[in-house]
Formats: sequence, C-alpha cells, structure tokens
Amino acid sequence: MRNVIVTGGSRGLGLAISRRLVADGFHVIAVARRETDELREAVSQSDGALCFAPLDLSELDAIPDFVLRLKKEFGAPYGLVNNAGLGTEGLLGTMHNSQIEMLTRVNVTAPIILSKYVVRNMMSAGGGRIVNISSIIASTGYSGLSAYGATKAALVGFTKSLAREVGRMGITVNAVAPGFIETEMTASLDEGDRTKIAGRAALRRLAAPEDVGNAVSFLMDEKARNVTGAVFTIDAGATA
Repeated sequence: MRNVIVTGGSRGLGLAISRRLVADGFHVIAVARRETDELREAVSQSDGALCFAPLDLSELDAIPDFVLRLKKEFGAPYGLVNNAGLGTEGLLGTMHNSQIEMLTRVNVTAPIILSKYVVRNMMSAGGGRIVNISSIIASTGYSGLSAYGATKAALVGFTKSLAREVGRMGITVNAVAPGFIETEMTASLDEGDRTKIAGRAALRRLAAPEDVGNAVSFLMDEKARNVTGAVFTIDAGATA
C-alpha cells in the first residue's frame, strides 16, 4: 500500500483529501498539531488505512526527524500533499510583523523544507507525487489578504520550479488552487455574503472540499503521470 502524507489533515480540506485518498487505496498519514474528533473517527473507520502523526509545522527544526521517523515506521512516501496553512487576514499596514513572519513560515518555508526531505525519499524510491494546495487568491488578489496571497503565490512558483528539478527522477509536482470552499472557514460568512460569492461563480455555487479531494486524487493517479508543473483551479468558475 502506497503512503501519502497529508499536512493539515485533521479537518476541512485536509481531512476531505485524506478520506478520498484512503478510498483510492492509499495509506494516508494525516499530519496536524493535534488530532480532532473528526479525524479520530475517520481513523477508527479506516481499517488501518488512515493514521495521525503529530507535527507543528512552525517548528522547522523538527521536520527532518519527523520525515525520518515516518520512513522508518511506514516506508518511503509515494505522495505528499502540502495542505496545511494559516489563513490570517488583516490589512498589511496594521498587521503585526510577527503575524507576517508566522504566516510565511507555516505557508511557505515549512512546505518547502518538508518537500526537501520527502523528495529525497522519493528519489531513492524511484518516483512520487507532490501536490501543493495554493489558492485563487494567488492570482486574483483580495483586500485584506495580501500577505496570505503572497504565500499562496509562492507555492505556485515553488511548484513549477520543483517540477523541473525532479521530473527526470519520475516525481511530479502540481498545485491545486481552490476558491471559496464549503468549509468551516466560509461557515462564518452570513447567508448574504455566501450568496454573493456564489453568485460570482459561473456555476452559481461554492465548490466543496470533496471537489479538491477529487483533483488531488487524479494527480496521485497513474492517469496523471504526464501532468507536472500544472495548477488546477477548483472554484466553480469564479475566475472563469
């Protein structure tokens, strides 16, 4: 059974991605700071195909040992989904420098360092798949999300360059850029705002976490063996 590491796998998008990959026959290691009730329930129903591995991605020095520990316990990873990230909002002029630094550390530096150590294992195993979860904000922009948008744009640049670096070793690197998704992050919006956002999309609705899971599923599949350096937009046509 091939191993896939999914960061931020305890809830929302990460948990939806993890569930889909388990359904596809992968062994999924859901990484998060702590195990949620939702993840615990999913693990108990997975017959061993889903497990939880604790890691605070802001602790960059812990990443190398973490990857080594996973390899010893489960074997070399076939896939990595860099999904974990902070969604800190705020006008740049009033955002504290420490918030900007933490946002950049978790959303950019951590996935780059994690990919570095995972890629080494993939190279020795003869191939693999990396999927980075970006956002449509990386290309459209959004008021109050300038620092966040910068981190998600960085992931796109990282995706394209790394795809060229590791392609000859049989490793594909792609990105998925969700729009507004039906998760707890949009649950805080009132009905009027949700209707307004959905109304701007070509399909007149919000995409669901399962839609992102389906895109990741395809990119992990043999059907996507010649897809690398690509960005899949999942936004119900909001940017069409």
